[in-house]
Amino acid sequence: MSSEGKKLFNIIILGVSFMFIFTAFQSCGNIAQTVITNLNNTDFHGSGYTSMSIIYGVLSASNLISPSLVAIVGPQFSMVVSGVFYSLYIAVFIQPATWAFYTASVLIGIAAAVLWTAQGNCLTENSDENTIGRNSGIFWALLQFSLIFGNLYIYFAWQGKTHISESDRRTVFIALTVISLVGTVLFFLIRKQEDTKASGDDDSTNEILEESSSARNKMVRAVAAFKKSITLTFTKEMLLLSVTTAYTGLVLTFFSGVYGTCIGAVNSFGSEEKSLIGLSGIFIGVGEILGGGIFGLLSKKSRSGRNPVVMLGILVHFIAFYLIFFNMPNDAPIAPMEGTDQVAYMIPSKEVAMLCSFLLGLGDSCFNTQLLSILGFLYSEDSAPAFAIFKFVQSICAAVAYFYSNYFLLQWQLLIMVLVGFFGTITFFTVEWGAAAALAARGSDYSSI
Repeated sequence: MSSEGKKLFNIIILGVSFMFIFTAFQSCGNIAQTVITNLNNTDFHGSGYTSMSIIYGVLSASNLISPSLVAIVGPQFSMVVSGVFYSLYIAVFIQPATWAFYTASVLIGIAAAVLWTAQGNCLTENSDENTIGRNSGIFWALLQFSLIFGNLYIYFAWQGKTHISESDRRTVFIALTVISLVGTVLFFLIRKQEDTKASGDDDSTNEILEESSSARNKMVRAVAAFKKSITLTFTKEMLLLSVTTAYTGLVLTFFSGVYGTCIGAVNSFGSEEKSLIGLSGIFIGVGEILGGGIFGLLSKKSRSGRNPVVMLGILVHFIAFYLIFFNMPNDAPIAPMEGTDQVAYMIPSKEVAMLCSFLLGLGDSCFNTQLLSILGFLYSEDSAPAFAIFKFVQSICAAVAYFYSNYFLLQWQLLIMVLVGFFGTITFFTVEWGAAAALAARGSDYSSI
């Protein structure tokens, strides 16, 4: 297999592995609060929102050290170990205990930081200036198939049920744990890339140094990665992109946890309210996959760069927020186990709710594919620190959003996303124009990015 063929193979394996792991984890996150609501009359006293807030808070702090850990043990082994911790978190729901639930939340926060830093490193190592857009799209589309498969199962398994029994819960979470472990094992299929950036004697020197690397050399690389993370954090481009990244963190919280809870709490949907959570996840996944395919795989045909895709993303999201505001009761995110009988500005419509799910996924893919692309383009030599900063900002905003989701009515959550999304779009445009100018100065074609 040619070098380019190996790189494409690695990207596909990376995407498929993440698809399995996040089929399990995102399905878990989508139904966690609903499941926990049914458990809170037992000895279990936990909150899905609080758990997710812990996960993303720990993830944020862990991103300060994740580049160093990836530098020491390598991206492949980092992803394998992280995948195991994802499986352990999901397995907690088989027989829930409050202490185990929150302990696993802390551990998976650390694992997530390492996993996503290693993913960014692996994506960049297997891409170049001309393939980063395509590879980001392939990875994102494969990853988002996770929203289809897990939620299909939940939709059919929970159809017509208003209460989730112990048997239902165990069956779902045993299956999700196994699926997560399959994705973890697939990381072993990723093939190590030879360093092709140097030439001549430099190649030989690098190979000898790599073969003779010691613990001391690894620690030096770890310290260097940590210092690089701090340096990159305060660059103009990274600070501007952080506003855009913050928006993706808020949206991630909303579509992966809050919106499904809202749908499940609307009594007007009748006996379908619980199964509609799964159907909503499927429509989000369809939007994510469509966006990843169109704006990633077909990026080479674009002569306008990334800005039009991001502009489409924010417009799609604003339409979705407007429809959700009219369709969903204001107290839906914080409704009790009995649900809510309130009505918003229209009688709640299942069709409108599913359309909004699709729009949330489509808009999210617009932002994330372009952020992955521009980070890989701007920081091809420092991919691990750059992607660690990306996940740091995204996860800390997701943690904050999960925290206030316990208290804020729907209208305030939507307003926060509108304001941050507006400014995040402007800051992304600024960075993209700078990248286009730098590319033009080098005499390269803008469409190559």
